Amino acid sequence: MDKQNGNEKNGKLPVVQVKEVVKTFPVGGGEVTVLKGISFDVSSGEFVTIVGPSGNGKSTLLNMITGIDRPTHGEVIVTGKEVHRMGENQLAAWRGQHVGIIFQFFQMLPALTLLQNVMLPMDFARKYSPRERKERAMSLLATVGLEDQADKLPGMVSGGQQQRAAIARALANDPDLLVADEPTGNLDQRTAMDVFDLFERLVDDGKTLLMVTHDKELARRVPRVVEIVDGRITRDEFVGEVAWTGY
Repeated sequence: MDKQNGNEKNGKLPVVQVKEVVKTFPVGGGEVTVLKGISFDVSSGEFVTIVGPSGNGKSTLLNMITGIDRPTHGEVIVTGKEVHRMGENQLAAWRGQHVGIIFQFFQMLPALTLLQNVMLPMDFARKYSPRERKERAMSLLATVGLEDQADKLPGMVSGGQQQRAAIARALANDPDLLVADEPTGNLDQRTAMDVFDLFERLVDDGKTLLMVTHDKELARRVPRVVEIVDGRITRDEFVGEVAWTGY
C-alpha cells in the first residue's frame, strides 16, 4: 500500500515526511551506516509503531524526526518544516511548540513536583499566561489520572505514575506530534497496558503518535506497523498483516 501517495490524494500534508534518509556514524577509522535510505510518511491522527531488532536504527530514526540528530543524506519534514535544515535555536523553539517526546526512563526533574514538571514546557515556550499554565497542567494531570499526585516529587510516585506524568508533560504545548521511544520498556506489563490505553485515547482524540517498541503485544494493537531491519524498512503494513519474526 502506498501510504505516501494516499496522503497526497487526501489533500492533507503528512505530519511526518521522511525522504531517502541515510545516517552514517564515524567508528574508529571508518564509518557505519545505520539508516540506509528510509522513506515513509505519517498522516495526521495516525498511530504508528516502529519495530525491529535492537541496533537496527529505530531510535536513530526518531532522533532524525525530532531534530535531536541530523541525517547524513535525505530530507526530514515534520509539521511542514524542513527539520534537517534548521539551526539549533530554531530546532529548540520548533520542538517545544510542535513535538512532544516521551522517553523510556521518564526524564522527570527530581527536584520539581509533577505539576511543575508538566508546566515546564509551557514556561520554556512562554506559552499561555502563568495562571493558564497551572490550570492546563492540572487538567493534563487529571487526563492521565494524577490530579491527586500533582504536588508530589517524582521519587514519591511509582514508575507508571511518572510515565503518565511524562505523557502529560509531552502534551503541555498541545503538540502536533507525539513521539514515544520505548515508553513502556521500564514498566511492568499491567502498567504498560495502562499507558498504552492512554495512548489509544489520545489518538482517538486526534493526536498523531509515533512509537518505538519491542513489546509485541502492544505493537499488535497499533493500526500501522513499520519494521526496520538492518537500517531499511522491510515492512510497512497494517497490524493484521504482520507476521512477527524472532526478535
